[in-house]
Amino acid sequence: QVQLVESGGGLVQAGGSLTLSCAASGSIMRINTMAWYRQAPGKQRELVAAITSGLIITYADSVKGRFTISRDNAKNTMYLQMNSLKSEDTAVYYCYADVIATASGHYWGQGTQVSVSS
Repeated sequence: QVQLVESGGGLVQAGGSLTLSCAASGSIMRINTMAWYRQAPGKQRELVAAITSGLIITYADSVKGRFTISRDNAKNTMYLQMNSLKSEDTAVYYCYADVIATASGHYWGQGTQVSVSS
């Protein structure tokens, strides 16, 4: 079985920075696309940023220029560097991965809370 574990969330003041990590573990052969999603209270889950195995990157317009997604394929780990945080970035952030493994499929982490105080 594959597990995704996020870390790095917390409380930060507006204008501050946080870095999220997502580590994948299990009988993994390859990870295709990895992505960060977020869900704020009362809102639908939305894509924040995605990165393919070939390092093609997509950002939501709302985070362009402030967030940076990256991955370390050797460690099966993905990161999200978040700078210039705003109160509207407050949400639970989820890690997603399209995994080729003994149990291939689309996997989600448990989520990590990011709270930005104004």
